[in-house]
Formats: sequence, structure tokens, C-alpha cells
Amino acid sequence: MPTATTSDAVDPRGQRFAAGVTAAVLAAVLVTASTAVLAWQASVFALAVVFGVRRSPYALVYARLVRPRLGPPVAVEDPGPPRFAQLVGLGFSAFALAGLATGLETLGLVAVGAAFGAAFLNAVFGLCLGCEAYLLITRILPVRGRGGITTTEVSA
Repeated sequence: MPTATTSDAVDPRGQRFAAGVTAAVLAAVLVTASTAVLAWQASVFALAVVFGVRRSPYALVYARLVRPRLGPPVAVEDPGPPRFAQLVGLGFSAFALAGLATGLETLGLVAVGAAFGAAFLNAVFGLCLGCEAYLLITRILPVRGRGGITTTEVSA
């Protein structure tokens, strides 16, 4: 089974940091119903999907300000599952934006609440629902040329 290489692997602590920031942003949306704040979060999701989770705004903040104070990670992970999770987050935030923009506030806020719940679970417990869905999908619908997802140990 292929494993993540050091060059494309992600630090799981960075993913939890990003999930914490995301949860805070989405909590602000739940309190204010702000389409501007939700649009910001949707753009963060989109950047992570298009350019990779290591190049998202929250990952860059983590890499520059937080990780140097923590030291190297014990293990790194394949970027595929977190990137898929960002795609799911983008879908929920786009749906929520459409709801808020068309006056269907309750529908929009329910979608924000679902995204908030997923981000909260990842930030607090390390449970990435989008990542788990990715792994389930790859087991059910194997794609030719794609191997399994594993965690790579990193020596300090």
C-alpha cells in the first residue's frame, strides 16, 4: 500500500488546528447569520480543495506560527482524506450560503450547524467525519491506480 511521502503529507495537528479555527468561524456564523463570514469560510474550503490542505489559509497560519513551537510530528498523514473533508465542508457551506442568500435562514443555519459539528468533532476529538467518509468510499468504490491510505511514522 502506498504511503504519504514527506513532501505531500500533512501534520494531523495542523488539521485539528484548522478544524478549531473553522469551528470558531462557523460558530460566529451560527450566532450572527453573517453571509460575509460564511463566504470567507467557504473560500477557505475552496482554497484547500483547489491548492491542497497544506496551502489553505489556516494551514499556513499553523505552519508559520504554531508548528515551530511544537516540534516535528510523530506521524504524518495522506492529504487525500482531509482534502475530501474540505470538499464536503465546501458543499455544506455553499448550501448554507444559498439558503441564507435566498431567505431560507433556517435551512442555511442547519447546514452551518452540521459543518460546525463536524469541525468541532475534528478539533476536539480528532474525529474527521469527511476523512472517514473518504476512507469508506475508497473501500466501497476502489479506483484503479489508487492504493489505500496509511499513516507514515516520522522519526524525530
